[in-house]
Amino acid sequence: MFIADQLQDYQILDTGGGMKLERWGGYVLARPDPQVIWERQSPQLWEQAHARYVRSAEGGGNWEFYTDLPQRWVIRYRDLAFYVRPTGFKHTGLFPEQSANWDYMAQCIKDAGLVPNVLNLFAYTGGATLACAHAGAKVTHIDAAKSMNGWAKENLALSGLADRPVRVLADDCMKFVKREQRRGNKYDAVVMDPPSYGRGADGKVFRTEDNLFELVRETAQLLSDTPLFFIINSYTTGLSSVVTRNMLEICLQGCGGQVDAGDLCIPVENQGVLLPCGTTARWHR
Repeated sequence: MFIADQLQDYQILDTGGGMKLERWGGYVLARPDPQVIWERQSPQLWEQAHARYVRSAEGGGNWEFYTDLPQRWVIRYRDLAFYVRPTGFKHTGLFPEQSANWDYMAQCIKDAGLVPNVLNLFAYTGGATLACAHAGAKVTHIDAAKSMNGWAKENLALSGLADRPVRVLADDCMKFVKREQRRGNKYDAVVMDPPSYGRGADGKVFRTEDNLFELVRETAQLLSDTPLFFIINSYTTGLSSVVTRNMLEICLQGCGGQVDAGDLCIPVENQGVLLPCGTTARWHR
């Protein structure tokens, strides 16, 4: 397991009945989580919720607001800062469990004693981009959604990183990787957060079960002669970390090193349990 236990502005206050109660800075949100199959431990805490995401029987869902919330607000992690807000798909623009990977990548970059070239695929609002840029890396940030890239640029500026060597590009990840192969460009590290299902800027569909292995295989060809790490995160239900571990073992077998894999978890306050929040597999030297 990889435990994100250094969070200050974020807490899971309680879990139960398919829901989690979270503190995001000064605001408390209740959101669905299908892995929470036990009962609530502190029912009275749920009265603190400022908003709750309610799933619809037809799919999707909507937010119920119990007080006026700002359009967005700031969450901090160490020296990084992020804008968050309740979006239409229950998300807030930040996955706090990834802080375990942010710390890991930052340490790898600092230990390397050089300025590595990092490729961040399906980069969303830029959590990994910020962490790597702050640690001293050059970062190429790829996401098909222009709105997410705009959010990432705002997070970079908010964290005082707007002048760092970061390229933020709206592109299809596989097409970008293939072009980089033809250009002969190389990267010292890769991190990717592929969706279970996604649609690129050109309408092309990405499905983890159909497309992830090919993407990992092709991206591995972009690695430099002395790579630092290759990380695959997954939020696909039923996809074991053993699967992504196997992909890295197969695709990077000529690179030496080793692969660690497991669940990303966040402690639940006062409950004595860990909430699994996706999986990660890390190749490193």
